[in-house]
Amino acid sequence: MVKERGQKVIASNRKARHDWAILDTYEAGIQLVGTEVKSLRMGRASLVDAFAQVDDGEIWLHALHIPEYVAGTWTNHEVRRKRKLLLHKAEIERLIGKTKESGLSLIPLQMYFKDGYVKVEIALAKGKKAYDKRQDIAKRDANREIARAHGRALKGRY
Repeated sequence: MVKERGQKVIASNRKARHDWAILDTYEAGIQLVGTEVKSLRMGRASLVDAFAQVDDGEIWLHALHIPEYVAGTWTNHEVRRKRKLLLHKAEIERLIGKTKESGLSLIPLQMYFKDGYVKVEIALAKGKKAYDKRQDIAKRDANREIARAHGRALKGRY
């Protein structure tokens, strides 16, 4: 059997970067059952409401929606069960310290296959206020206008 190579994105949480200020990112494995992996291979998952939480020295991913596998039988998985994230012990301790000390949250950014294994990119994030979001939008619009003006100047159209 040929082993998969490269990276294939299954699902991404696009709204996370809008609602949260991302401070640091980590790549974690995830503990799944067989029908979940088959459902993910079909490209079916949603990270919209998902979040990670520390429980008894382990990090668990809650509210991740992986729909039931269509060809599954009575052994099919629960759609929104909590799933264990697989990280090194030092990373887990660092994340536990950061979340307790400064009130930061763990948010999944994307889920993907990497060399045949399912990985989740989680972010250590701080919630944005409404004015932070407005500042980001204004900054993005200003940068876009600068790029347009620079392009016009290069073409000699001022």
